[in-house]
Amino acid sequence: MAEKETITVRAQLRDGRGKNDARRARVDGMVPLTVYGGDGEPLAVIAPLRELAAILRSDSGQNTIFTIDVEGVGPSEVMFHDRQLDPVRSRLIHADLKRLVKGQKIEVTVPIHLTGEPIGVREEEGHLEQVLREIDIRCDPRNIPDSIDLDVSHLGVHDVLHVSDIPADENIEILEPAESVVATVGIVREEPVEAAVPAEGEEPAEPEVIGKGKKEEDEDEK
Repeated sequence: MAEKETITVRAQLRDGRGKNDARRARVDGMVPLTVYGGDGEPLAVIAPLRELAAILRSDSGQNTIFTIDVEGVGPSEVMFHDRQLDPVRSRLIHADLKRLVKGQKIEVTVPIHLTGEPIGVREEEGHLEQVLREIDIRCDPRNIPDSIDLDVSHLGVHDVLHVSDIPADENIEILEPAESVVATVGIVREEPVEAAVPAEGEEPAEPEVIGKGKKEEDEDEK
């Protein structure tokens, strides 16, 4: 696992707790935060939106470990625990940060990435369906993977990959039930189109006549 980049976000204690104070902070490009957990008391702070948004856009996203350095209080290692977004602009407007305790494992959700092309797709015209796209795990914060990568190249048609098939990792405890389906390879069958059957008592429709031949036209005139 690659060494994680050290990120420090500087924050200030919030003087006011009302909606107007929070609104003014957002106008100034700051986000109200609550920092809690560990050995410290809960803190109401504000920090730059630009820096917090950059963390959420990174590969590790909300599972990123970073340091929040509160002026007058000191630094703490934290992770996003909860966040609130503006429903219109999808902009971060509030977040809860949880302090990390050395030696204490945490529960997080990480994405599942499938790698390789299944035999059933390559040779049997099958279709790969990913049923489970995220998985809950428990581990030390320093061992949180960016994703769980699973090779599906060996899957044939009708084969199923379960959570129990995920290779064991002594640093990670998987919390999802072992029988949960991660992916499967199926066959997409086209349904045959049935000819329309006339209702009872109806005569089959005559084919439309595009035009009459000259001989038929002459006979009609007689």
